[in-house]
Amino acid sequence: QLALVESGGGLVHPGGSLRLSCTASRSTLNIYSVGWFWQGPGKEREGVSCISISDEYTTYADSVKGRFTISRDRAKNSVYLQIDNAKPEDTGVYYCAAGRLCPAGSGRVTPLISDWGRGTQVTVSS
Repeated sequence: QLALVESGGGLVHPGGSLRLSCTASRSTLNIYSVGWFWQGPGKEREGVSCISISDEYTTYADSVKGRFTISRDRAKNSVYLQIDNAKPEDTGVYYCAAGRLCPAGSGRVTPLISDWGRGTQVTVSS
């Protein structure tokens, strides 16, 4: 089963920026769509952004449009989530996952074909 590793989380002030990274240690991400998920304290895990297999389109949840940017570096076998203008409600654990499709109008990837990693904690606080 495909296993992904997230990194780049930390403490950021409101209005600040952070870049999260997702990579696969023993497989290639380049043949999958990849999505980022957010799980806030006491909340269900939600999809926030997805990049399609060929990078031809990206999708975002309404709550992050205009502030988050997903991208891929195929040479580094990595997918990134740039968080700009961070808000306290962005606080949570961020996970990445590989899948087949990025449905229009949502920020999730489906169906999932990778295991969940440990995630990376993002805390937005002054």
